[in-house]
Amino acid sequence: MTTLLYQTDSYLKQFSAKVTAVDETNQGLVLDQTSFYPGGGGQPADQGTLAAGGKTYRLKNIKRIDGKLVHLLEGEDALPQVDSKVQGAVDWDRRYQLMRTHTAMHILCGVVFRDYGALVTGGNMDPLMGRMDFEFETMQKELVKEIEDAVNKEVANRRDLVVKILPRGEAFQIPDPIRTKINLLPEGIKEVRVVEIVGLDLQADGGTHVRNTSEVGKVRVADYKSKGKINKRIYLELEDA
Repeated sequence: MTTLLYQTDSYLKQFSAKVTAVDETNQGLVLDQTSFYPGGGGQPADQGTLAAGGKTYRLKNIKRIDGKLVHLLEGEDALPQVDSKVQGAVDWDRRYQLMRTHTAMHILCGVVFRDYGALVTGGNMDPLMGRMDFEFETMQKELVKEIEDAVNKEVANRRDLVVKILPRGEAFQIPDPIRTKINLLPEGIKEVRVVEIVGLDLQADGGTHVRNTSEVGKVRVADYKSKGKINKRIYLELEDA
């Protein structure tokens, strides 16, 4: 199993690892540990480089293949062999933009549930922009402005984020909104990573986040659309820091 360093330290820009398997067919490496986020939950996979033996390989993607997390590399150069040491470097500017964006999405979820009782039904993001769907029957310009103002107020409130990895049984003791999401996890997953914006939001989540809401910066609701009778979509944009 590959140790996922980003789960406990989203700010780790560089890391050392050992090659545990080589996938020649897919031009990929399996490592004993990684700081690259492989994508999921609406957050794209990280980009960056791996260096070994005087060569630097650009990361093309990260995928689970036959149960292993494989770092797929660009080009056709010969790959490092098993037990080789590699140095990984995350494309930090992009990663940090995604961290800010992901936290902004959680602020939005927390605000909408707290103030209107609406649950999120889906979402996706790119650096400094994202969209989320909620169980709203109606949505008007005035409501959207209220939501935007409330989100920016929570950014200014400088709320800390806390990440915990809990046993599945303990995670099931958390109130209904998060328990519903945990129910969707495969039975084989015995531990659940939860991300809390203290005093606002708590979710089962595998992605990367900032340490404090103040790092998110100013948030703008760029657009909103109806995607069904009780499904409304909100588009967010963040100012480039």
